Amino acid sequence: MESAFRERMAWLTTELNRHIYAYHVLDAPTIPDAEYDSMFRELQKLEAAHPESMTQDSPTFRVGAAPIPEFKQVTHTVPMLSLSNGFSEEDVDNFDRRVREGLGADQVEYCGELKFDGLAISLRYENGVFVQAATRGDGATGEDVTTNMRTVRAIPLRLHGDDVPSVLEVRGEALMFKADFARLNERQREAGLKEYMNPRNAAAGSLRQLDSRITAARNLRFFSYGIGALEGAAMPESHSKLLDWLGQLGLPVSKERAVVVGAAGMLGYFTDIGQRRANLVYEIDGVVYKVDRLEDQRKLGFVSRAPRFAMAHKFPAEEALTQVKDIGVQVGRTGAITPVARLAPVFVGGVTVENATLHNESEVRRKDIRIGDTVIVRRAGDVIPEVVAYVPEKRPADAREFVMPTDCPVCGSPIVRLEDEAVARCSGGWTHCSAQKKGGLMHFVSRRAIDVEGLGDQLIEQLVDKGVIHTAADLYLLDQDSLCALDRMATRSAQNVLAALEKSKDTTLARFIFGLGIRNVGESTAKALAQHFGNLDALLHAASFEGGLQLLEVADVGPVVARSIAEFLTDPENIQLVQQLRSHLRWKEGAHVLKNTGALAGKTFVLTGTLPTLSRDEAAALIEAAGGKVAGSVSKKTSYVVAGEEAGSKLVKAQELGIAILDEAALQELLAPPSPTEELP
Repeated sequence: MESAFRERMAWLTTELNRHIYAYHVLDAPTIPDAEYDSMFRELQKLEAAHPESMTQDSPTFRVGAAPIPEFKQVTHTVPMLSLSNGFSEEDVDNFDRRVREGLGADQVEYCGELKFDGLAISLRYENGVFVQAATRGDGATGEDVTTNMRTVRAIPLRLHGDDVPSVLEVRGEALMFKADFARLNERQREAGLKEYMNPRNAAAGSLRQLDSRITAARNLRFFSYGIGALEGAAMPESHSKLLDWLGQLGLPVSKERAVVVGAAGMLGYFTDIGQRRANLVYEIDGVVYKVDRLEDQRKLGFVSRAPRFAMAHKFPAEEALTQVKDIGVQVGRTGAITPVARLAPVFVGGVTVENATLHNESEVRRKDIRIGDTVIVRRAGDVIPEVVAYVPEKRPADAREFVMPTDCPVCGSPIVRLEDEAVARCSGGWTHCSAQKKGGLMHFVSRRAIDVEGLGDQLIEQLVDKGVIHTAADLYLLDQDSLCALDRMATRSAQNVLAALEKSKDTTLARFIFGLGIRNVGESTAKALAQHFGNLDALLHAASFEGGLQLLEVADVGPVVARSIAEFLTDPENIQLVQQLRSHLRWKEGAHVLKNTGALAGKTFVLTGTLPTLSRDEAAALIEAAGGKVAGSVSKKTSYVVAGEEAGSKLVKAQELGIAILDEAALQELLAPPSPTEELP
């Protein structure tokens, strides 16, 4: 019995140190964070029960890992320690209780902050000038990354204001925004290079580039969350005021922070951030609570590897290990054949996951995912779970490669793959393939298309499977009796669906075009087609005339999109569907316009960040109503970028290109009808 726990402790120590090296030094994680945390907690419990068996190489003695040899080492004047982790409401209650007991207080104020998924960095300023940056390393010694951190545009090279401290060491997080991470991996794919697994490792890899020009191209960001050393200035009385002061000095500080009271306040902050997490422009894996009064922090002090006055409250794991039991395929509304990993059930991101997308056949080959593999599964927000990578050391000898079927598993039609596409497709079309039919109908009734409230996926599944409807036009022939004959459909529910269908008859041409589900035609392209042609007949004529060449006159419609539109709107069955739907739906039609008119005619706008009173959809609608165009990315052709709070990479690119930046008030001024002597700049 005694040797058993010693063997377990030795094994945990070896494994954790191996994973630390892979994660912090090689930037190539081998297991999900949740599994690492579980192993770490197990070792902590064993060491607490058997302290005589602790070894000097235990990962509980250190934070992070030793610096890599290519960089000069920096000794931190004040150690950069880690935080204790909490995973439940009970952990938060216990943390609050320990703090109150330690201070002899009935209640305590805490500052809640985001726990960024990046790389801990220390910045040193002397007399207001940036002189050094270092990674956390092992907590006592880090890596000198000064040259690379100078490329981070958000970091001031000189602090703002005249009254600056003689020495200031700022602690914070280097990270990469989601959009920048996606662009980096796209460039990596195009160059045939290895993709990064997540933004955290992309940021770490970018800071460890020996050529700072590579780092500069990665668009890293930085947020301050504390200080290590301060000379020549008075320390603010609270952590929240310290963050305010750092912001006044020109250092980036996240606006997503709050001062709360007690465990209830901390849990409320955790819930609020959790609900907004998916919409943040960066990745976070939890929140951090710190006792707000700095004098109280000093009273509470530290334990061996963490402060007593702070705790990280982590979100449920969004990555987990599981086994691939099989690989099947799923048929989408456009006939796309998507390989899907059938998994041993695993709890990740707050739900039990049994299926995860593998995107397409090429991705399966590139990631080398095989049946029988142990894999890392990721789920972020409401995004469909995906298989990130397999674990090489756990691959069984009998692992089998995926074989793409030659026929559609739903309708039996041949599966084809065009030379210029990565995706294979069922050739049956919506008339022959029930999977495509269901997907097309679900898209047609969705909120951004025709918007039939209450007509959900399960109801559409029943309507198609029981042969009640065959096309979208059949939806408008439904009656109460046919709906009540379905499973779990009462009279009141049927009446609600019929009322929603009646309401949906009043729509717009843009929504109708989008709802048709034409390949490569998204919401913005549908709006551009509606604005350009003004009415359905003009669009149908353009699609059928000279192979759809007139479609190329529409902004953002290139040869591939034009071909998709022409093929769809010249197919006899699709034409019949369009005419049938036209007899049920109503929208305001106008003349065929070749040029936009209005106060913003000829101007292209890009929206980024959160505006004070307008949602992005509302702002886009106002711009388009005034004749302007709303694009999704910034280019030299962009006229204005409208930026709100937490504006991301689009704002940075606009500044680099010298494009005019507007806030909401300035946008409203442009939208106001100009006087006869006024002209847009």
